[in-house]
Amino acid sequence: MTLKERITEDMKAAMRAKETARLSTIRLLLAAIKQREVDERIQLSDADVVAAIEKMLKQRRDSISQFEAAGRQDLADAEKLEVQILSGYMPQALSEAEIEAAVSSAVAEAGARSPQDIGKVMAVLKPKLAGRADMAKVSALVKTKLVG
Repeated sequence: MTLKERITEDMKAAMRAKETARLSTIRLLLAAIKQREVDERIQLSDADVVAAIEKMLKQRRDSISQFEAAGRQDLADAEKLEVQILSGYMPQALSEAEIEAAVSSAVAEAGARSPQDIGKVMAVLKPKLAGRADMAKVSALVKTKLVG
């Protein structure tokens, strides 16, 4: 079963169980997937669906910080619930040690020696770590490895 099929089945289950918050979040996700498929005229693979979920998670996290700064805890809580639901579709996150090992092997594989080589290292890492690690943290780790 593909990730998209699993999401569709979860939507049906949420409908049957009358879980409105979960249903709403899953519908938003399916709409984002469908929009991308229509725009690009392709069927999204599991990796593409994960990328769409990552984008939605980033949007939700940004919204949470904005709502909390504005003192709107009710809206922040709603966004946190959506983050929790969307996170359930993400692949298992890597540990810090696994990320460090991947960065070390990518630095060696790319032959990187200076901060100018960060792009090469990230190009090697992105397909391996997409959806399984925060790429901003990975980039910072690569930077410290190449500078320090």
